[in-house]
Amino acid sequence: MTKTTVRTVVLTGASRGIGHATVKRFSGDGWRVISCSREEAPPECRLDPNWTHHLVADLEKPESVDNFSAQILELLNGGPLAALVNNAAISPKSAIQERLGCLNGSLAEWRRVFELNFFTPLALCRALAPALAKGRGSIVNITSIAGHAIHPFAGSAYSTSKAALSALTREMAVEFAALGVRVNAVAPGEIETAMVGPEYDSLIPRIPLHRLGTPDEVAGVVVQLCGGDFGYVTGTEVFVTGGQHLL
Repeated sequence: MTKTTVRTVVLTGASRGIGHATVKRFSGDGWRVISCSREEAPPECRLDPNWTHHLVADLEKPESVDNFSAQILELLNGGPLAALVNNAAISPKSAIQERLGCLNGSLAEWRRVFELNFFTPLALCRALAPALAKGRGSIVNITSIAGHAIHPFAGSAYSTSKAALSALTREMAVEFAALGVRVNAVAPGEIETAMVGPEYDSLIPRIPLHRLGTPDEVAGVVVQLCGGDFGYVTGTEVFVTGGQHLL
């Protein structure tokens, strides 16, 4: 792939789990990757020539989102952006490690969840819209099965923030279509990451495929949505749940 044909993707929440697997998949397909997380990239990833820039940023803070957006535009140097993957999210527990519900936890915690899970994707999409338009690009928002049904472990704040992101995906798909930019979502189910504990084994009987998913399986769907084979797909939410969302 020549330098002039390399596509650039921006991905948030890249240091572990689904985000990390997605970065590796984009890089393996020859994309130039600009990423961010609260942590530095793992040492082995710094050897990846396609992972050109990993920025440390706390995207819960609006000023940090603005700085991150400005850094991206500086790195693009007026060039196009082919894809934006909004993956960073939080699902905090209460002070006694209960799911953050409607009757417990502070409203400040709810606002914190919505700031990162909902407002940050919106702010990044707006800031990067001209670059995405120049690249006839694609936006993929990482939502969740918890945004569509009550989940025993995901808290109400997280679930409703993901439901809002699903609705935002549909709205943006219509508005960004005028720019030639596609907007879709991927809704993972129970994915085997460091955040999943033994309690998740109880959910396996509710999954038609009778197993947890892998980060690579989510990553593959995200990358495909950003490619030309899906050039006529926008406003769609793809469930990567092993069929769990059907029950």
